[in-house]
Amino acid sequence: MMSPTFSQSFDDYLEVVRDVLNTEKKAVVAETMSLTDAESSAFWSLYNEYNSKLYEVHTERVNIIKDFAAQYESMTDEKADALVSRSLAYQTKLLKLNKSYYKKFKKILPATKAALYFQVESKIDDLINASLAAEIPLVNTN
Repeated sequence: MMSPTFSQSFDDYLEVVRDVLNTEKKAVVAETMSLTDAESSAFWSLYNEYNSKLYEVHTERVNIIKDFAAQYESMTDEKADALVSRSLAYQTKLLKLNKSYYKKFKKILPATKAALYFQVESKIDDLINASLAAEIPLVNTN
């Protein structure tokens, strides 16, 4: 179990990492999108709104990972089941958010640019997921 001091410093570190990732992501999106002046204002406003909601959804994933780490040594069937249920609920919320915002982005951008934006988001998410997959151990069943 993590001590309160370690837990707080880890949470602080995690927020710094998330801020850096968001800054780097925004730069990649800006470079990739090639927005016109007319598209830019509406896009960045919606981008910020979407990413604020995305942050909330991803916080659920962070909490699931932290709970997995805290329970790793004492994993039970009940704890494993609860973690998988939470993970599936997170994935459902993420899909619902993406569907909702894809429709919103298509209202302000041509469908090809909205698709490009979601492709960039997906590729960045894939890179993060690959990194997490490499770091997070499989459930110990022994």
